Amino acid sequence: MWILLVLAGLVLVLAHAMRVEGDCSANEVAAMSADAIEQGAIQYVLARVDGLEGQVPLETDTPCEAVPVGDGAFWILRPRSDDDRTYSYGITDEAGKVNLNTATVDMLAKLPGMTAEFAASIVDWRDPDSEVTSGGAESEYYLMLQDPYECKNSPLETVEEVFLVRGASKEILFGQDVNRNGILDAGENPSAFGGSLTTGSRLNRGIVNCVTVYSVEPGTTSTGTPRVYINDAQSPALNALLRRSVSSDRIAGVLDRVRRERPFRNVMDFYFRAGLTIEEFEKVAPEITASRETQRGLINVNTAPKEVLYCLPGLEESDVSALLARRATATTTATAQSTSVAWVAAVLPRAKAIGVGGLITGQTFRFSADIVSIAANGRAFKRCRVVVDAQTSPPRVLYRQDLTHLGWPLSPDIVTTLRSGAPLERVVQTVGKGIGQL
Repeated sequence: MWILLVLAGLVLVLAHAMRVEGDCSANEVAAMSADAIEQGAIQYVLARVDGLEGQVPLETDTPCEAVPVGDGAFWILRPRSDDDRTYSYGITDEAGKVNLNTATVDMLAKLPGMTAEFAASIVDWRDPDSEVTSGGAESEYYLMLQDPYECKNSPLETVEEVFLVRGASKEILFGQDVNRNGILDAGENPSAFGGSLTTGSRLNRGIVNCVTVYSVEPGTTSTGTPRVYINDAQSPALNALLRRSVSSDRIAGVLDRVRRERPFRNVMDFYFRAGLTIEEFEKVAPEITASRETQRGLINVNTAPKEVLYCLPGLEESDVSALLARRATATTTATAQSTSVAWVAAVLPRAKAIGVGGLITGQTFRFSADIVSIAANGRAFKRCRVVVDAQTSPPRVLYRQDLTHLGWPLSPDIVTTLRSGAPLERVVQTVGKGIGQL
């Protein structure tokens, strides 16, 4: 009898061990599957931004929700500034953000939730000198910390590097949105941050979706040819461009004004002082420049949200509202996203248009993607953020950040349904478009 009991016990222990081993093996396979899906999603992003020539990928041509890869799927999250109750998807334009390495103190200070101290300290952190900006900090401050270090005095390499800067906090960078999915989830309690961080019923997402360190624009047109420098007194290229774009009865006057009015601060200044019409400016704007160098930190006025547009110097809320209303009809056609900034001159007063003319663009060459991938059985998922450079073909990955530790960022129903054995098609049908509704 005792022998039978011992044998039965051994069988139960062995069966349990086998079950544990089976579960562990299944989890490892699922993790490998999620990793493979993530790699596929990164290649998908690279393929979608290849050959855009400064344009932004159209949502209609770039599905980013429950995209199947094998038996699993991936999503590319992109929070919308005007909607914090529904998940949104898409590849993000990095030029539609404020660049921490080039923005002035005043521009940084206008970011939502930003403090004057933090804005000044960012400028001190990145600039090459040791002079303290009013309210900022140089090495004297950082060397007095418990764990001392020098002020970097060179550009930031990632957005998260700001946590080394005086005045930085998770509240400023991420707001309430702890898992950075753009939605107020269970457990993201405003009181956890020492008080409410919402404006009315709106979720405060911090500044993370409004800032970048990656935006850059080459001194070439969308086709790769050098742009025409407008401050060259002896420029056959500018002369030829204007003759192609301006009517014969006006060209003499325009060329005369161009010769007399140099130098021009930026392309908006060129438009007003050369006496061009909006139609003429539309033709020449994508091909001219006031700088001979690669420009960093230009804000894509065709894609930037209102929080970013408001950071442009001299603009008030009424100006931003006018820009948003006009670009809704001015920047998108049935087939492509516009890369022109000429329409801005028709919206803003002359002084304001010239004031922002050297800080805006209509093109973008760097993109980011917040990728969430899950295995077919729902046992494992991965999440990462990648930044890609599309200046060359094929595009390349500049930066990858693992965000899996933040947890599953979408509806838990997706995981539950997959773990029940349902195929991906049923998940899309039953959970589908409504997964972001709260």
